[in-house]
Amino acid sequence: MIEREENRYRVTGPMLIADARALLEAGRGLLLSESGNEVLLDLGSVEDADSSALGVVFGLLRTANGRGVQLRLANPPAGLLSLAGLYGVSDALPLA
Repeated sequence: MIEREENRYRVTGPMLIADARALLEAGRGLLLSESGNEVLLDLGSVEDADSSALGVVFGLLRTANGRGVQLRLANPPAGLLSLAGLYGVSDALPLA
């Protein structure tokens, strides 16, 4: 689930393959109301994440860029950062 708190989108629960489509759609829906703002995607309440979480993050980054929104990641779980390092995409993550 993604909850909006002003310029912060807080992801709660797991970011697993079973949740990926719903998270991506929810995040894109929220981003459609943004224009030219900076938004933090707060992952501090994510309970579990697999490689599909990176797909969600990069999908939201593409949507944000298309809207002129600067999306930054706050509090990413260590497991997500580890996967990003494994796949060689750490430098592409816009950490807050």
